[in-house]
Amino acid sequence: MSLLSVEDALARVIGKARPHRRTETLPLHDCLGRVLAQDIAARVTHPAFDNSAMDGYAVRHEDIADIGAQLVVIGQSAAGHGFRGQVHAGEAVRIFTGAPLPAGADTVIIQEDTEKLSGGKIRTLFAPAKGRHIRLAGQDFVEGDIALVAGSVLDAGRLTLAAGMSHESLSVFERPRIAIIATGDELLPPGSSPGADQIIASNTYGVAAIVRENGAEILDLGIVPDDQEAISAAVAKAQAAGADVLVTLGGASVGDHDLVQSTLLSRGMMLDFWRIAMRPGKPLMVGELAGMTVLGLPGNPVSSLVCAVLFLEPLARHLAHLPPRSRMTTAKLAAPLPVNDRRQDYIRARLTVEPDGSLLAHPFARQDSSMMNVFAQSDGLIVRAPHAAAASSGDPCNILRLR
Repeated sequence: MSLLSVEDALARVIGKARPHRRTETLPLHDCLGRVLAQDIAARVTHPAFDNSAMDGYAVRHEDIADIGAQLVVIGQSAAGHGFRGQVHAGEAVRIFTGAPLPAGADTVIIQEDTEKLSGGKIRTLFAPAKGRHIRLAGQDFVEGDIALVAGSVLDAGRLTLAAGMSHESLSVFERPRIAIIATGDELLPPGSSPGADQIIASNTYGVAAIVRENGAEILDLGIVPDDQEAISAAVAKAQAAGADVLVTLGGASVGDHDLVQSTLLSRGMMLDFWRIAMRPGKPLMVGELAGMTVLGLPGNPVSSLVCAVLFLEPLARHLAHLPPRSRMTTAKLAAPLPVNDRRQDYIRARLTVEPDGSLLAHPFARQDSSMMNVFAQSDGLIVRAPHAAAASSGDPCNILRLR
């Protein structure tokens, strides 16, 4: 049976997943990075009144048409303490940034363009255009305006706008729930002292970090032994918790001790595919169990992380109503690469910046999928298409950025 391409596999993973519609209402301080679930209308008008954009004097333009005009200062207008009278011919009101424009005034002349005289008067040194340095009421938004639309990712600017529109809380989509099960008799949690046949379980932490970075929440179901009843019980916990996605780590192949796939099939999982033409990460399993997407990642740490970046990250973002994340860029090879075989290769590499600003990719000599240290030092993955020809130093290459 031919192996599925990475592109076809991703299309099938995303194509069958449907973003959920569950929502929750959160205070603004808790909305950073969340996705707005409904259009938001302004509850107030901003600015609520004509106000000054600068420190200076509020005047009638006709009184300052000529440079050297002298005006009597009759009061002041400050933010929160506006001038209650009216500006008449030959008069000015000292005004500060954000303060209400007094009645009768139609222009602000900045303080640097005036000279103070005795007797509470000023002389103009410049003739600004009519309406200069005035923020008109409603020039930002008017009560009832839809200024934020459903699907907006809430960042600093949008949260500021929501607050300015007088919303103290917002309706946002709930984060997708992604359950993770690590399987294997050999696995122990970090901090343990492994026996002769045991290793420390590490994959969960990297995979969970990728999930959290992309708008989803984690349900960590821990380490499960290679036992069908134990695996089945963990799957039942994920279903009971309402997980949108079940991620299994290891055991998804068809060896004598790989029980994840058979256990899930016995519970009714519809298997879509489980092998991909990629390296590392060939034994990726994808299926669906009673509305829950199942993603079986390989057990080797690097394979697991590469598959999480390629498939779980786009899936999490799709379910969270987040736009796709672009990781791809280009670089030049710092070392030659041989002819590639039928699988798409993801080669761990360190990236440096050339004097002209271009990227130079330095592939690591060792690419074993168990080598976490190499992956942690990698800035990106050199993407080599199936059957790619040999490449020389200086040749262009595609890079999937990791950081």
